[in-house]
Amino acid sequence: MDDSTSFNKLQKIESFKRLINLALVLGCIGLEIAIFGYNWYFHFRYSIVEDLRTIWFRGHILEISIYGVILLSFSSMYGGMRLGYLKNSEIIFSQMFATLMANVLIYAELSVMAFQLFVPDVFITMTLEQLVLVMIYIFVVNNIYRRIFPPRKLLLIHGDRPIEEIIAKFDSRKDKYVVYDSVSVKAGTKALCDRIIRDYDAGRCSAVVLWDISNEERNKIFKFCYAHSIRTYIMPKITDVILLGSEELHVFDAPILLTREYSLAMEERIVKRTIDIVFSLVLIVVTSPIMLMTAIAVKLYDGGPVLYKQTRCTRNMRRFKILKFRSMKTNAEKDGVARLSSKNDDRVTPIGKFIRKCRIDELPQLFNILKGEMSFIGPRPERPEIIEQYVEVMPEFVFRTKVKAGLAGFAQVYGKYNTSPYDKLKLDLTYIEQYSLWLDLKLMLLTLKILFWPDSTEGVEAEQITALKADYAKKRHKANDE
Repeated sequence: MDDSTSFNKLQKIESFKRLINLALVLGCIGLEIAIFGYNWYFHFRYSIVEDLRTIWFRGHILEISIYGVILLSFSSMYGGMRLGYLKNSEIIFSQMFATLMANVLIYAELSVMAFQLFVPDVFITMTLEQLVLVMIYIFVVNNIYRRIFPPRKLLLIHGDRPIEEIIAKFDSRKDKYVVYDSVSVKAGTKALCDRIIRDYDAGRCSAVVLWDISNEERNKIFKFCYAHSIRTYIMPKITDVILLGSEELHVFDAPILLTREYSLAMEERIVKRTIDIVFSLVLIVVTSPIMLMTAIAVKLYDGGPVLYKQTRCTRNMRRFKILKFRSMKTNAEKDGVARLSSKNDDRVTPIGKFIRKCRIDELPQLFNILKGEMSFIGPRPERPEIIEQYVEVMPEFVFRTKVKAGLAGFAQVYGKYNTSPYDKLKLDLTYIEQYSLWLDLKLMLLTLKILFWPDSTEGVEAEQITALKADYAKKRHKANDE
């Protein structure tokens, strides 16, 4: 098959997929807006003004449009528009959460317009109608979408690093990806390129995955795929992640990428610290009843200390005592060995399981933020002894301490508690190198979502070790340096 013919065919398929995706997503949002519009016209507006003649037709359109923009923004932020990309349960949860956030905001606006708390009964009924609509609509259309567009067939090209981990990740989304074969890079660049184009033209391959191979080999295969317009998934190396946040300069006629010696500019630090102080003070006041009840429950359960204090590292490896409500037994680490919490960990108390699920155990860290030891958003602080274990096999792990530690961060929003240290490092570096005030605000809003999503609180598997095994880690680090 001619390269241009393959490219045009692929381009048409991808354009069609995007068009169908957009139409189905906008259909759901449009129906939700229609439900709001109905309730606004026949119910809500009567509580806003006494003389309905003061609201012109344009006023109705404006209010409904405002709601539509808010709902669309939250849907995009929380992933409710990622039809065909996320699992059914994730899309439904994301869109339902986006709907709740949009409705809370519009309820506050209507209350301001009415000069009193808006009548909640009809508003709650409207919200329930929207949530039921979201569940049914997304479940149906997402299944239809996946029937129309089957999963991508992936050819995995790998190096020395074990591939079981990445295979398992792709297998968890068999509705979207199917790894039909894996080939070692040792087969040779020419043989691999011939295999790629042969499988692609025969329809067996729709994308290539380059997993943990040296820069030299990766560049050759990637350029080949790019030249033939073949979709390529690449495992980024540490340097790739750092370069994501680089500044593009033009010196005469030569483009140059600049990475600065500091992570956050002085003005960014001032604004970030101001937000931390204001938000932590407000949340301490708002959550004080919850913290009081939690303290009483922890104390009554076994009579042990309410707070759990532990040494952690923040910016420039400075040590501080992190505060948490105690969720484990008082002798959880009596052997003195630092270890991560595992699934079904018998050290966690019944009270601890509940406050962990609800993230209530993290609330005392608001005082750490107020004191300046932590920020709301940043890499999660690690224990110094665990950092030492990681650094032995992964020296770049200290890069996480270029900024102040945070209550939540990129790795918590886009990863899980049991995400591997190497992947957490790359996620945290993504945040550090692409920092902006908007990114902080976005991550704060996204953190609200993960508070209610159970996957983010999973413990590590029993076989997952705190620091990487030496032989395995050396191979990974070697491949990362090449």
